[in-house]
Amino acid sequence: MSEKDRRKSIILLLTAVVTVSAVALMCVGKPLIRFVSDADAFRAFVEKNSWWSRVAFLGMLVFQVVFAIIPGGAFEVAGGYAFGAAEGTILSVVGTTLGSILVFLLVRRWGLRYVLLFFTREQLASAKFMHDEKRLYLIAFIAFIIPGTPKDLLCYVAGLTDIKLSRWIAITSVARIPAILISTVGGNAIGTRSYVFAAAVFAITVIISAVGVLIYRHITKESATDTVDD
Repeated sequence: MSEKDRRKSIILLLTAVVTVSAVALMCVGKPLIRFVSDADAFRAFVEKNSWWSRVAFLGMLVFQVVFAIIPGGAFEVAGGYAFGAAEGTILSVVGTTLGSILVFLLVRRWGLRYVLLFFTREQLASAKFMHDEKRLYLIAFIAFIIPGTPKDLLCYVAGLTDIKLSRWIAITSVARIPAILISTVGGNAIGTRSYVFAAAVFAITVIISAVGVLIYRHITKESATDTVDD
């Protein structure tokens, strides 16, 4: 394939991805968010479709990770409400891990052009710390375990680094557990009508997330400073 044909193929692919993404977000993304946000409707769906509901929930989570502009918190809370804290956590970890793997492979295949469909160069610049080869795995794990960090962005950035897929799977699955567990426990508390406990869980989540955002900002600021110094 000539360089001209290769460029045409890339342009056609990116156009197709943008078109599919836009249609998916309008026709699937928004309805999904409304669906999982309606806790009673979601639980009724689970009770009526025991096996299929779990497959559908995993698909929702994968979709949410791949189309990074869709917030994932509502899905995890809904998972806790509908499936309970334990199963909701397991399903959420499996779903987000599968989504993260898919994103990683897509970025490895299509590179920066694909990432820029969802994020700006400024957003990517804020995650420069992910390119620290000496501390890559440690930094990636810390960034994912801290609540409040832009994990969808980090999933895409990871594909641009030299991180190995096997280690990426371990990081993205294990490091997400604390934040997911908090969300599913809160969702389960709502489902069992333990509203005071649920309120306490979500209040603690807000506080931890705020601290996580501050830590993340410190990491990105420190990374930017190191880049200037270098």
